[in-house]
Amino acid sequence: MGELAIITFPRNRAAAERIAAFTGGEILSYSKKAFKQAFEEYKSIIAIMAAGIAVRNIAPLVCDKWEDPAVVVVDSGSNFAIPILGGHHGGNKLAKKLKEIGIIPVITTATEAKGKKSVEEIAQELGCRIINQSSTKKVNAALLDTDVEVLRVKGPMIVLADDDVCVLKPGGLVVGIGANRGVSSSEVMDAVKSALSEINAGIEDVKYFASAKLKESEKGIIDAALEFEKELRFVSHELINSIKTPTPSRAKALGLNGVCEPAALALSEEKKLLLKKRIYGNVTIAIAR
Repeated sequence: MGELAIITFPRNRAAAERIAAFTGGEILSYSKKAFKQAFEEYKSIIAIMAAGIAVRNIAPLVCDKWEDPAVVVVDSGSNFAIPILGGHHGGNKLAKKLKEIGIIPVITTATEAKGKKSVEEIAQELGCRIINQSSTKKVNAALLDTDVEVLRVKGPMIVLADDDVCVLKPGGLVVGIGANRGVSSSEVMDAVKSALSEINAGIEDVKYFASAKLKESEKGIIDAALEFEKELRFVSHELINSIKTPTPSRAKALGLNGVCEPAALALSEEKKLLLKKRIYGNVTIAIAR
């Protein structure tokens, strides 16, 4: 899935190219099918046109605030950027980013209008995902009038929560990745998904991808991290070799204790392997917490 589509009429092509150069977005020429394509293939949309045109086009496509792409309207004069869909799901952030090239963000979500952070923004800052998404409506409404306390509960424990309590789950897993030279990003992505499924986790539970420094130019690993939108860190060989690992590794021939296991452990908080090294074709994966 692409990151950003910029939908424009031919007359606004210059403005679209300017925004594309700044954001890295892909330009789509306006047509009756353009918004449908963008909804299916991109995570965010900038529509350079009147808000009414954009609203009429997206109305039949809007389905779920947690799945729909964020949509930001920019007027043909490049004066204002107005999130009209998914403000808390990337739209506000995208509009504010455009301020750097002189386009004024117009933010209408209630929490931001009052200078408050939404539940979604708090979760993102904490590196968490929202488990009970339906709770955000009540909690965001409460945030307008009061400060809502954020509590961290450490287990093992059983928590009974009302429907106006947002439950956040930290995305604290570190996925260590090793790979043969020239591995494709699709191979890496498939391996990561398979490994996560073995511990009943998802990509949303991942904080970092990690590998050894000798892999810092391995395009397949780099592109997979970009596609998953996860930070990729390369661990120094000195640190790699300071960590004892449970599984023998062919990296010994390169002077390393291993790759995926020590890299995952190096960046993890608890220094605990949830998944020892697994081999998936040309890729090795280990997961630590």
